[in-house]
Amino acid sequence: IMPSLVGSEMCIRDSYPIGYVRWTENRNMQSFIDLLSHNRLDIACLISHTIKFEDSLEAYDMILSKNEKFSGIILQYDKDQKPKRTISNSEKIYDSDNVNLGLVGAGSFAQAYLLPHLKDKVNFIGIATGSGNTAKYVGDKYKFEYLTDNADDIIEDEKINTILIATRNHLHAPYILKSFSNYKNVFVEKPMAINKKQLDELHSLYYKSNFQKQLMIGFNRRFAPSITKMISELPIDQKMSIIIRVNNTEIPLAHWTNDPDEGGGRIISDACHFIDLSMFLAKSDITSVSAESIQDVDNLNNTVVVNLKFQNGSVASINYFSNGNKNLSKEYIEVYCDGTVAILDDFKTLTLYGKKKNKIKYKTQDKGHNNCLNAFIDSIRKGDSTPMTFKEIYLSSLATLKINESIIE
Repeated sequence: IMPSLVGSEMCIRDSYPIGYVRWTENRNMQSFIDLLSHNRLDIACLISHTIKFEDSLEAYDMILSKNEKFSGIILQYDKDQKPKRTISNSEKIYDSDNVNLGLVGAGSFAQAYLLPHLKDKVNFIGIATGSGNTAKYVGDKYKFEYLTDNADDIIEDEKINTILIATRNHLHAPYILKSFSNYKNVFVEKPMAINKKQLDELHSLYYKSNFQKQLMIGFNRRFAPSITKMISELPIDQKMSIIIRVNNTEIPLAHWTNDPDEGGGRIISDACHFIDLSMFLAKSDITSVSAESIQDVDNLNNTVVVNLKFQNGSVASINYFSNGNKNLSKEYIEVYCDGTVAILDDFKTLTLYGKKKNKIKYKTQDKGHNNCLNAFIDSIRKGDSTPMTFKEIYLSSLATLKINESIIE
């Protein structure tokens, strides 16, 4: 029985660049497993006992008693037995006018920023995650009716009319497509897609199927109270000059966000927020995108200057920096419009320069998560149009993908 290698110490060591620390605990384990899979290591002589998983307590009794000699102990799972989902005995009938929610993915973001705002507002029905411990913990905390390891169980459940997708990025588009096919409302944490193929498939099916349900992407910043106030103070129907500076620090190369096939990179994963916010502030479609980046030591394009032009003549410059310092505020937004200037510092302080200066300090930093989810829920209950159109979502997603294309060119 091997001790778990998943811990803070391992994560820290594994973040070292390979040129400085060749063999971390995680890389050692990966190499060991790779050798086993290619039959280049024979450990049969080390195995003294093989015990069925359901009898695993015997293994621990053996270790503690020290009455029996042992070396390596294998806990053997039944590979042919499909895990059963845990279902409550409740057979409730849910009103289709309410939000009957199925959750796919329940990582740290969903637990911190999505689920707390949904409590007492929706019916939590089913949850699907890749981790049994997470499913059990979140399922119990929010009183989900059942748990499963298969997202299809959630998406195909007739009692569920709304799917919340909070998985890793590469699964967003496939699960949206399945949800479209099953005629579900969908809230998906950004991004909607990590490549052009996924985005084209979504675009095609959305219009081909004449999709009538609600689709919402977690572009929460446009719903922030400070953004709402900023827009109310700016002149109407005038061209804007927008500057957004994002101060981020580096994340390890091995982090899944940096994997082009799983996370899509930091621009697609996070900078998409500010593409959407710029388009929302400008009140106009994006017509052109150009970008330049500083490649860091790991050859990542995570520090980027993006320039956008809009159909109404507005322009925006987004400086998304991943080589910053955590002691500086993370997000800084300036909007210039027909003699009025609005400056928002980290969603905490809004300063307006018009006929007179007005400074507003917010008690808490509110980036709009609650308002975003409320708008989505209300649109389902009232049968109103979605809070953001598919065209808006598509254009901001396309523009984000074009940033990477511009950098490569």
